[in-house]
Order: sequence, then structure tokens, then C-alpha cells
Amino acid sequence: MAWFGLWLLVYCLLCLCGCLQLCLALFVGTNGETYFNTAALVSCVQNFPKSRGPVVGILKGFAGLSGAILTQIYLMINFPNESSLIFMVAVGPTIVIIALMFIVRPVGGHKQVKPSDNSSFFFTYSVCLILAIYLLAVLVIEDLVDVSQAIITLFAVILILLILLPVIIPIRLVFFSGPRPPAEESLLSEAQKPEASKSEQDVNEIILSEVEDEKPPEVDSLPASERQKRIAHLQAKLFQAAAEGAVRRRKGPRRGEDFTLMQALRKADFWLIFFSLVLASGSGLTVVDNFGQICESLGYDDTTIYVSMISIWNFLGRVGGGYLSELVIRKYAYPRPVTMAAVQVIMAFGLFYATMGWPGEIYVLTVLIGLGYGAHWAIVPASASELFGLKSFGALYNFLTLASPVGSLVFSGVIASGIYDYYAELQAGLSHQNSEAMLAIPLRDDNLTCLGTICYSITFGILSGLCLVATVLSLIVVYRTKRVYANLYGNSRG
Repeated sequence: MAWFGLWLLVYCLLCLCGCLQLCLALFVGTNGETYFNTAALVSCVQNFPKSRGPVVGILKGFAGLSGAILTQIYLMINFPNESSLIFMVAVGPTIVIIALMFIVRPVGGHKQVKPSDNSSFFFTYSVCLILAIYLLAVLVIEDLVDVSQAIITLFAVILILLILLPVIIPIRLVFFSGPRPPAEESLLSEAQKPEASKSEQDVNEIILSEVEDEKPPEVDSLPASERQKRIAHLQAKLFQAAAEGAVRRRKGPRRGEDFTLMQALRKADFWLIFFSLVLASGSGLTVVDNFGQICESLGYDDTTIYVSMISIWNFLGRVGGGYLSELVIRKYAYPRPVTMAAVQVIMAFGLFYATMGWPGEIYVLTVLIGLGYGAHWAIVPASASELFGLKSFGALYNFLTLASPVGSLVFSGVIASGIYDYYAELQAGLSHQNSEAMLAIPLRDDNLTCLGTICYSITFGILSGLCLVATVLSLIVVYRTKRVYANLYGNSRG
């Protein structure tokens, strides 16, 4: 309704409304988008808890690519005026959501892991890669060549078919899959059995946490057989103590269990992840937001191609980040944040390369910053769901998303803008009344432009250092959560 109201305002069907109503419609519309994003993410993570990285990466990837997709559909329909784009955004997604809201539901994914999941994800990844290459090619062709409306329509039809290709997976599983194998039948039959009583579950959770607390550090370095004997002996003692009432209920959950937002806010790991995200994701968003101006300062006349390219690499970073982080924890049982530290090092290198003004810096920035920034939004939500549980995952995820605009507000709104304006005024031959003006939030004069690597080189150097600080914070999280991930995924290594 918010976007529909905005369309009425723009189309002048509600001409009596003023700026306040326009701002209110924008506020409700943009927050509604966040609500749909959260609902889709939480539903899919709960349905596929054994594949959190790939699921989050695919969802966040398509969310980042949705603007380019809707633009191609808008060009295909060829509305008579630009305000119709708002009408399409208001009506189109709403129809799709209403049509699918009765289909998407909790399915107990943790009890119904299918042998075909790996091949299904591989097929989806292949579609994502083909879609990214195709969309990049379409954007370049439309930018360089004056294509006819018929060709634009053909491009959009092929794009829609690529987007719909993953629908083959549920159709095949529902209508063309054979009888369930015995192993899967046993899992389904177990799901129908009465679950253990609440008190028994509570005791088991307490015992497992007490084992972690009471286990001597040297146990982890013992051979596997000896370690299992020591842990089993300690567990038996704690069960006996529990039967005698000697094990007390601990205060609050442990990492890997379900946290509320307020409980997570009292944990150092949560804040380490948050501030690491502020520094690295804020740096990436600063580059993305100013990328058109960065291209202009480096002497590139047509910036549209480069802005489109960084969006495509952002999409591939989200999809690839989810896949690689899942591979790391499944194969090596390393904490997922180790992949976040790796992409932050990559971002730091890309920003340092641009700081030095070496050849091809715009292409290095496009690839490395696009990949690194996108990967954060596949790795961080999956890590938060593993360390702090799924019970309040929506609240935890949306709190963490505050990190990116907070970082961008400081890095882009103060540092990048201040330095750019400073050198733009120097090149224009204007004098400064106060050298401290760089540190104030600037009121940019759009007539001033800065040319040369100096416009952003200092900013890139600062952002590169901030990404290295973020890497240190991520490695601290890795060190603190090694035991948690070993317990979660140690038995699934293969």
C-alpha cells in the first residue's frame, strides 16, 4: 500500500498531499521491504538448517540483484511514463507474495534432509552463475548499442525463464521422485514419534553444557578414543549428580543455543561480529555508493557499465560466500567467521591497490570489493543463526544489518565526502577558511568536481586499514568459537 500511495502522489492523483505524506510513504515502503526480506530469510533458514550458508547466500544474492531484474522487466513492458515503475513495484511483488504465502511453510527440514540436496544446490548455483553472466552481457549490450523494443522484450523473456529455472527442483521432487529410501523413511518415522518430555530435554541440555564447563582443557588434545572415554565418564558422573539434584540450572543460554536479542547483546561475540561488520561492510558500502563518482574522478566517461559490474560481483559474492563458508565448516569444522576474515583481507588488498593508484585499479575495485562486500551478507546471518540460535533470528539479523548504514554514515558521509570536497576545492582554486572543515559533515557543492587518483586515494587507504582491524575482530571470534563449531560440525566432517 505504501508504494501504491507513493505512485498516486507521483502521478498527481493525490495532489493535495504534501511532503510529509511522501516521506511517510517512503518510510513505510522501505521498511516493508526489510520485513519481506526478513520473513523469507528466517523461513528458509528454519527449513534448511543443515545448509544455512548456501540458502542465505542465494536469497541475499537475488535480493541484491532484484533491482536490475525489475528494471529489465520494466523496459520490456515499456510503460508510457517513469511513474509506472513505482506502480509495477507496488503491484508486482505483492501479487507474487500473496500467491506464494500459502505454499511456503515450516517443513521440519532438520528431520528431512534429502540425498538430492547437494545436486539441487549445485543446479541452483549453476543457474545463479549463468544469470549473472547473462545479465551483465545484457547491461553491456544495452549500454553500447541502441537496441529495439523487440530485442529488449526477448532479453527480458530469457531473463524470466532463467529466474524460473530453479522451480524445476520442487516439481521434480514432488511429481517425479521415486519411493523414499529406507534411511529417509526412518527419519520420517522418528519425526512422528512422541518427543521427549520437556524436563528430560532440559536436563540433557544442562548436562551437555556442564560437560563443556567441567571438561579439562587437555582432553581436546587426547586421541579420539581416549577423549570419548573421558567425556563419557564425565557425562555419566553429571547424569548421576543430576539424578541427585546436584546439577543446577545455569543462567542464560550458551553459544550455539537459542538467544533472545537482549541476551545476545550481553555477549562479547555478538558485538565483535557487529563491529567487524561496521568496519568492513561499511567500507564496502562506501565504495559501492560512491562508485559512479570514483569512476568519474579516474577519467571514465561512461560509469554505468562499472556500476552494473560491481552489482553483479556483489551478487556473486553473496552466492559464493555462502557456498565457501559452508564448505569450510563441513569439511574442516572451522568456525564460519574465518571466511569473513578471509574476505576482509581481500577487501583490504583491493582498497590498498586503489590507494597506490596502480594500473587497472577500477577493475580490481569492481571485482574484489563487489565480492567481499557481498560475501558478508551470506556469512554473517548464517554465523548468527549458529552461534545464537533460530528462536530470535529475525531480531538478531535485523540488528546486525544496522552495521552497514552506521559504517557508511561515518565513512561515506564524513570521511569520503570531506576528503573529496577538500581536493575538489583545491583544484577549483578556492581557499579554505578552516582546515578543520574536513572533519565536519559537508554540504557538497554539486558544481565542484575532483579529478585524479588523489580524490579517493586517502579514503581508500583509511578503509583498507579499517578492513584489517575488522579482520582482527573476526579472528578473535574464530578463536572464541572454535569449540562451539567443533561440537556443531565436528561429527559431519568427511
